Amino acid sequence: MDQHQEHHVAPSSMYYAIFAILICCTGLTYFVWTIDLGFLNIVVALSIAIFKATLVIRYFMHVKWSPILSKMAVATSLVFLGILLVLLSMDYASRGWQPKSTGWEKHQVTQ
Repeated sequence: MDQHQEHHVAPSSMYYAIFAILICCTGLTYFVWTIDLGFLNIVVALSIAIFKATLVIRYFMHVKWSPILSKMAVATSLVFLGILLVLLSMDYASRGWQPKSTGWEKHQVTQ
C-alpha cells in the first residue's frame, strides 16, 4: 500500500485567470452598486460575493484537489455559518416586537 499522496501542481496561468475573474467581479460589484435595482442590489452583490468566495476557496485554498475530509470541513463550516446567519436574522427581525423602554428618567431621584 502506497502511503504518500500525489500533490496537484496547478499551472500559473490558471491562477492568473482566476485572479482576472476576481478583479472583473469586483468591478461588476462596483457597477451594480452605482445603479439602482431596488431590493435586487443586495441580492446581486451577495451573489457576486458568494461566487468570488467559491473561487478563492476552491482554487487558492486548494480545496478542489484536497481529500474528502478537507471538503467536509469546509462544508461543515458553511453549514454552521448558515445556522449563525439564520439565528442572527431571526434576532434582528424580532427587535421591533419588543416594547419601547421608558428609560432611566422614570427611576431618577429628583431633589
